Amino acid sequence: MPASGRYQRAMAIARLALTDFRNHADALIAPHAPMIVLTGENGAGKTNILEAVSLLAPGRGLRGAALRDMARQQGPGGFAIAARVGDSQLGTGTDAAAPDRRQVRIDGRTASANALSGLVAVSWLTPAMDRLFLESPGGRRRFLDRLVLARDPAHAHHSLRYEAAMRARNALLAEEGPADPAWMAALEAQMAEHGAAIDAGRRALIAALETQIETGARDLFARPGLTLAGWAGDDEAALRSALAAGRARDRTAGRTLAGPHRADLAVRHMGKDQDAALSSTGEQKALLLSIILAHAALVGTHRGRPLVILLDEVAAHLDPARRAALFERLRATGGQVWMTGTEASLFEGLGEATRLRVENGRVESD
Repeated sequence: MPASGRYQRAMAIARLALTDFRNHADALIAPHAPMIVLTGENGAGKTNILEAVSLLAPGRGLRGAALRDMARQQGPGGFAIAARVGDSQLGTGTDAAAPDRRQVRIDGRTASANALSGLVAVSWLTPAMDRLFLESPGGRRRFLDRLVLARDPAHAHHSLRYEAAMRARNALLAEEGPADPAWMAALEAQMAEHGAAIDAGRRALIAALETQIETGARDLFARPGLTLAGWAGDDEAALRSALAAGRARDRTAGRTLAGPHRADLAVRHMGKDQDAALSSTGEQKALLLSIILAHAALVGTHRGRPLVILLDEVAAHLDPARRAALFERLRATGGQVWMTGTEASLFEGLGEATRLRVENGRVESD
């Protein structure tokens, strides 16, 4: 199904091709409208398509799976995902000789996965995230960092450099005997530089989200309150001093105990003035939807290009009024939205959309 010329020029995915990815031997999708609906039975391959789209951004995708597990079981051992985004041709995948090494190409040239963040911004909500507020801070931190990355592509660079320096520092602390003070100081300076940038990016996003949520459209979803907790953010100089002062403690602990890798995203249900972890499952889903919707509106304004939003089985547990509110808010973001569901009837009030049926790894117009 061809996309219109105007839609092809939009900063969204105008064409997506999958080869030997999960249960899709060969699939091609060319959306003609920014709302894309994938329907089919459980296990048909709907979520696999969303996962492929999520791999057009840095990271391990919406499932966080190992690369070798993404290759089709009956295939040659590797997989390929190709997409046209605006005027750029993107590709990522693996080959049988190196099933755990991700390859990325942009306009035919080899690139790093982090380079993708400057071309397409992707956000997602899946059923697996329903327990986000009940799990460890690490999951919430990764969720927050994906939101920051979609707004600020430089966040990937700071995160990569910070993690590399922290691993080197931890390894140095684990060695027998006193660590080289000059090398330790250099690693801590690198951690402080990039750690302060990570913390600043997170706080800037949370402040912007709070404003967006407060001034945005009122609808039937819960209103979240967001704060950064778990680690008291410091500027670069203060973080460098804290790392230097904590060397003996960190050597005993076997890890670094100060820095943005210790932070947590705290969310409250403002309507009930209680922690999100104490809210019902439905309320937690509503809080997550509110965050995703506010973020989508924010990113489109900030980056001047629409966000690609992936919503897996999002409409199944919403009543008709909330589904209508969700569809209205999604259209208002100006982003490209990919949604899955088992029944086409769940999307009857959506209006114009690219509607596709997925069956046993095959994708056809619905």
